[in-house]
Amino acid sequence: MNKIFLTSILSLFLLIGLKASGLTNGLSTNPDTVKIKPAMIFDTPLLEHLDSLVYASFKTHEKIEVLSIDRDYNYSPDFVPTFPDSVYEQRLEALNVQTPIELTYNKVVKRYIELYAVKKRDLTARVMGLAELYFPLFEEQLDRFDMPLEIKYLAIVESALIPTAGSHKGAKGLWQFMYGTGKVYDLKVTSMVDDRYDPYKSTVAACEHLTDLYNIYNDWSMALAAYNSGAGNVNRALRRAGGTKNYWAIWPFLPRETRGYVPAFIAVNYVFNYAPEHNIKAVEPPYYYYDTDTVTVNDVLAFDQLNEMFGIPMEELEALNPTYKRGIIPSTKDKKYLLRLRNEYVGTFLNNEQALYDYKTKSGLERDKLLAEVKKAKDRNIHIVKSGENLGLIAKKYHVYVSQIKSWNGLRSNTIYPGQKLVLFGAGSGKYYSKTPVNRSSKQSYHKVKSGENLGLIAKKYKCSTTDLKEWNNLRSSKIYPNQNLIVYKPESKSSASVKEGKYLYHIVRNGDTLWDIAKEYDGVTVDKIKSLNNISNSKRLKPGQKLKIAVLS
Repeated sequence: MNKIFLTSILSLFLLIGLKASGLTNGLSTNPDTVKIKPAMIFDTPLLEHLDSLVYASFKTHEKIEVLSIDRDYNYSPDFVPTFPDSVYEQRLEALNVQTPIELTYNKVVKRYIELYAVKKRDLTARVMGLAELYFPLFEEQLDRFDMPLEIKYLAIVESALIPTAGSHKGAKGLWQFMYGTGKVYDLKVTSMVDDRYDPYKSTVAACEHLTDLYNIYNDWSMALAAYNSGAGNVNRALRRAGGTKNYWAIWPFLPRETRGYVPAFIAVNYVFNYAPEHNIKAVEPPYYYYDTDTVTVNDVLAFDQLNEMFGIPMEELEALNPTYKRGIIPSTKDKKYLLRLRNEYVGTFLNNEQALYDYKTKSGLERDKLLAEVKKAKDRNIHIVKSGENLGLIAKKYHVYVSQIKSWNGLRSNTIYPGQKLVLFGAGSGKYYSKTPVNRSSKQSYHKVKSGENLGLIAKKYKCSTTDLKEWNNLRSSKIYPNQNLIVYKPESKSSASVKEGKYLYHIVRNGDTLWDIAKEYDGVTVDKIKSLNNISNSKRLKPGQKLKIAVLS
């Protein structure tokens, strides 16, 4: 009996069970009346039993698969085995006959085997556990695309199976897609959702991209190299190697990072297949693939609602649903999204779905506020980084915090590069729009550090963040010392930018001001009104120090 048929049976019993028990009546759908946690609807014993049979059948097959490679050599727990080259070579030859990907053994590959099997063996054990969550998904898609199943190991080289992994160059997710490449393969990025973090969608995109590269080179090792460094770099290496279409022939001419990429992939193949021989045992994962399932979300929903109403831990929701960057699933009637849950919560979700959408959280989060968040999130800018720019300058230009830019773009450091695309929003676009940055003077000032001061105290004084102070001063750490001079940009009040003269209120243009910025500062003032009062036709020609009429004084 297949899973689709079993799901149909479950749906039928669900409908019969609810009607028979009268549990479909009495649920309030008025948001104004649902202010406390509603009474929960649970599955009937029959449905729970059917669910357990379905999931148990998958778990049984899953455990058999795990046990089939569990070879015990009775090593002491701390023993780290090593082997001569001949053993490594023999084992890789045994794997090589089972795959169309060339698994070569040489000194470079040996270095990576020692990295994963010796130096980073604890990391390898944790990744082996995570593989129980992601490998079944990878294998299913690789099989659908008729690709070698060993390519599943590539995600370990790319991200160590961390779905929210990000590189300094801006690549994201399990398969490390750059913004532009992801867009080619229909991975959408918004302020709420990043498909590059979606395990399913990014795996499909990786299969499509690798298939395209294989069709170019007709060699999987070459395709893997192109996946890492781009086809342009591989083609340049090919020319320098005299046109020889062989990975190891072009290897010396590849970028340094790519020279270690395929050897690392070969090493991961080896270590995962011979983990028992190296006394490496998988760390038990928090979830297995068949422990989870997806449900369709039909209305905007926050993780907070799921956490408070169903008791699902926030870290679990975030781990299983990394796609939703701000903990909000922006489903509407025109666009539905999926939510991954552990099986034990699926029935509860389906039984209480409407009450869940209507539920108001302790923090006051409800449907209308969530929809407002989704609407605001659509008002975003894409800033292309120019040569010489840093996050501090960009934050100043858009009147936001450096920490906000990093959060919106999943940046772990302050490093950016020319041509990089950054998602930016208006001032106040922090999580739930709680922080509103202040306008700052364009004039550089200095703060002399006093004994006992730290970056936090200084940031509070100047109404900025510690990250801003680090950016302005090129600080790599939070360490400062007495009498040190720190560059600061003082907050600028509205009063310093406006004056009253005669029958008009004037605004003194500051460096970086736009008509839109100025209009926001004054109640009842619009851009068109400013243009009309000042006979402005070209708003781009504003000059610092220029006086603009803002309003007629009564």
